[in-house]
Amino acid sequence: MSGLQVVGVTGGGSAVVAFDLGHGDDPRIELAHRGWVVVGPWAATLEAAGDLRLEVGVAPWTGTAPEPRPPVPTDDGLVITDGEIAAVHQRVGSYAVVVHDGALLLTQLADHVAGVGGRWSLPGGGIDPGESPLEGVVREVWEETGQHIEDVRLIDLRSNHWVGRSPAGRLEDFHAVKLFHVARCPAPTDLVVHDVGGSTSRAAWVPLERVGEVPLAGSVAEHLDDWLAAVR
Repeated sequence: MSGLQVVGVTGGGSAVVAFDLGHGDDPRIELAHRGWVVVGPWAATLEAAGDLRLEVGVAPWTGTAPEPRPPVPTDDGLVITDGEIAAVHQRVGSYAVVVHDGALLLTQLADHVAGVGGRWSLPGGGIDPGESPLEGVVREVWEETGQHIEDVRLIDLRSNHWVGRSPAGRLEDFHAVKLFHVARCPAPTDLVVHDVGGSTSRAAWVPLERVGEVPLAGSVAEHLDDWLAAVR
């Protein structure tokens, strides 16, 4: 992915603000500093040059814009040696909220995933070079759960910024830009994690009334109720 551009569009369909999303920048905070608040919907387009264009509905806003958030360590035990410099890395990922017959499709993060190993998340992951967000989320759901999805619709974008170690042990200043979609799984099959050795250890259909009993990862725990409302 060559670059990320955020474009704010009013209800009349006119683009009123556009900017490149820098490393660690949160799209909502950047829009607020420019006088706009997100009202949705989101859309994502892979441009011919490999850039990703993120388009969102906005409305004028005059409130106090929040300050950018500094990166946080992935865990309290992070040790950085003298002279060690974190490699800067930005990744765009696509994730899916899939509900079938009153159950939500979730994946358990592998133990080696720093800070959140063992917790449950939505199926999804990083977009491959030359791949659109739609193609990415369809592929990721199949790789992590063995399920085929359709009627995919982008509903939200979230940004996380942290400093931690990759599975290979490299110290990284990591900026995750996460696109969240709703999708249907019209014909569920046996759950299979095809990406063996990756970030997912297993998958499950969790009844909606029991999702609150499951230890969820970060942004999923914070925003899942809003995303489920978009499904119903």
